[in-house]
Amino acid sequence: MALSKRTLGSLRARKTQLALAIRIAVAAVAAYMIAVALHLMLPLWAVLTSLIVTQMSVGRSLKATRDYMLGTIGGAIYGGAIAVLIPHSGEGGLLALLVLAVTPLAFIAAINPSLSSATVTAVIVLLLPAMHQSNPLDSAIDRVMEVTVGALTGLAVSFLVLPSRAVSQIRVNAARLLELIADAFVELLAGLTRGRDNDALHRIQDGIGTALVGLNATGAEAERERAAHLSSGPDTGPLLRTILRLRHDVVMIGRATVVPLPLDVQVRLAGPLSEVSKAIAHYMRAVAAALRAGAGAPAIAPVHAALERYAGEVAAVRSEGLIRGQPGEVAERFFALGFSLEQMRQNLCDLDRCAVEWSEVPRTTAGTEDQST
Repeated sequence: MALSKRTLGSLRARKTQLALAIRIAVAAVAAYMIAVALHLMLPLWAVLTSLIVTQMSVGRSLKATRDYMLGTIGGAIYGGAIAVLIPHSGEGGLLALLVLAVTPLAFIAAINPSLSSATVTAVIVLLLPAMHQSNPLDSAIDRVMEVTVGALTGLAVSFLVLPSRAVSQIRVNAARLLELIADAFVELLAGLTRGRDNDALHRIQDGIGTALVGLNATGAEAERERAAHLSSGPDTGPLLRTILRLRHDVVMIGRATVVPLPLDVQVRLAGPLSEVSKAIAHYMRAVAAALRAGAGAPAIAPVHAALERYAGEVAAVRSEGLIRGQPGEVAERFFALGFSLEQMRQNLCDLDRCAVEWSEVPRTTAGTEDQST
């Protein structure tokens, strides 16, 4: 019983991946059955194509289908044309033709990787007739039909079987990235009492860059779905740009914490910086939870209050001359930290607006709930 519960819990946690596996299996079976029903020469290519175009989201499936179809049609036309128009006989002639087919298409694929299937298709169109005693034109037509069946089957399955929209994946990926940034922010501010080297900075921020690349890719898929009127929802651009700027803020704060603050300044700023760390990290994690659940945007007022207190203490430290006489590098990083936190405040205000846009609960309702708790 306990094992079955753990298994079910693990499957629920991986429901997106499980849905993809089911879609791929359905697409492969359907493509094979259709290819056999149409008496295509090689149902294998229909099945393989269906596997390639069935992706994690509808938007990604659209792009994979478009790229694979364009590459296949282009490769079939080019491979069939040179096979028909350039006389050749024997293995020597076929090898020369193969070089002529592969070289330009491989060059094009190197420039535009989305057309990489053109090279494979041209090779199939050239070599298959020699193996099956058929003509290149029939080989090109068969190849296009097989790929078309596989691509359309995979795309249809992506739409109809447990469809996954990139917009919903944006919520999950953005939430995870905000949590990573919050964790890094807390650890970086803690380093103001001891400093840290560049290796430690890279370790703290490991994973943020990779997650950001994945989020941007998902954003492109979501916009592709919106353009095709396959999904609705807010424009992904503002949210992605805001998270990118928050990542830049964390990088700047990390550079400012390489050298620790002077001991007397640490004592004065320890309390305000602790409040800033807790308020900002809590807010980003609350926004992450709201994005996942489609809940109301959390209150940003505690962030403003913590930053105001910090700014007031910084002004007092400066007026008392505690920074005077410090090494230039220490003073520079002290002021850089204040600038970075102020910049982060502006970007968190942008995040607040994005949280409202992505919320499925009116702001007034969210505010009422916050006050009641």
